[in-house]
Amino acid sequence: MKTVSVLGSTGSIGEQTLDVARRLGISVYAVAAHHNIKRLEQQVREFRPALAVVYDEAAAGELKTRLADTSTRVAAGMEGLCEAAAAPVDIVLNAVVGMVGLQPTLSAIQAGRTVALANKETLVAGGQLVMEEARKRRLRVLPVDSEHSAIFQCLQGCPEPEALQRLILTASGGPFFGKDKLDLQNVTPQQALQHPNWNMGAKVTIDSATMMNKGLEIIEAVWLFGLSSQQVDVVVHRESIVHSLIEYRDHSVIAQLGLPDMRIPIQYALTWPCRYPSPVERLDLTKIGALHFAEPDEETFRCLKACRRAIERGGLAPAAANGANEEAVQLFLQQKISFLEIGDLVTEAMERQPDCRDYHLADVRLADEEARRYVRRAVGCKE
Repeated sequence: MKTVSVLGSTGSIGEQTLDVARRLGISVYAVAAHHNIKRLEQQVREFRPALAVVYDEAAAGELKTRLADTSTRVAAGMEGLCEAAAAPVDIVLNAVVGMVGLQPTLSAIQAGRTVALANKETLVAGGQLVMEEARKRRLRVLPVDSEHSAIFQCLQGCPEPEALQRLILTASGGPFFGKDKLDLQNVTPQQALQHPNWNMGAKVTIDSATMMNKGLEIIEAVWLFGLSSQQVDVVVHRESIVHSLIEYRDHSVIAQLGLPDMRIPIQYALTWPCRYPSPVERLDLTKIGALHFAEPDEETFRCLKACRRAIERGGLAPAAANGANEEAVQLFLQQKISFLEIGDLVTEAMERQPDCRDYHLADVRLADEEARRYVRRAVGCKE
């Protein structure tokens, strides 16, 4: 029986992780959320973890009162997240959203814990730091994103790492596939939140609509699999059945397929290298009928091009792109900027970031803060 800490337990990935734990009998040592104490209390009463963390310190006090009749200890803030990450568990599943996930990931690795990573921003903003720490301790960072999990699964049959030539990430294209800039001038947050295949949180869903999520995944793939950005391609695949592919030097291509259900990659990360039955329906290709593929439109969906440019530049450029995007997405959801302005602001903030070869955690935070500040100033928000 494995033990797990689930960071971001009340979000979509976190809830599905607990569903996997419930079915497989995985012991939950810690749960952590930003502020949803009502749901966090329910999770504590079901799974009886030793530790519950609320990032919002005021909400943590209320949760402590609610859980006074239990043995679960309540912690708060970044310190609490890092404690949950470094706890004595077999695996830490990091599913928090945003830059807040970077420091807990480092804490988990420095404590010798295996990390199952669903927090894109960890590798996007601090990939060099994270992978260096993992290498020092000979630890794996296990991917949870469906695309990176697909690549990881395909690579299990690769005895010659040098034979790998290319990764092909698939993208659903989001709700606006086939639209041009003129079509997208007046789209609303409600329209952008209508993803055709996946059920995700608001921020991730907007990232899918702008294709920023695929740009972030290019950066993640470079760090996770040790390839150059030129070896990572993107293809739009509307059905979300082929989750990603790898190509060998003999041009043989291996793909991982399955229905669009995140419990498959979550379960594989938690149980790797073993496989167990899952509640996900069996894939029936005769029902699917046809699979379609298309090139992404990087001129309309500028975030994708910005991310590719960021990882080519390296250093802190990806951190700037990520910070600008997080800020811009919030402004779009508040209807303070247009949909297309997200890509413009991400590109501008990334290009403004000075070149830098080596960096530390404090540098990542500063690049993130500066990018956010640039976005707010660019749209006239008060500091």
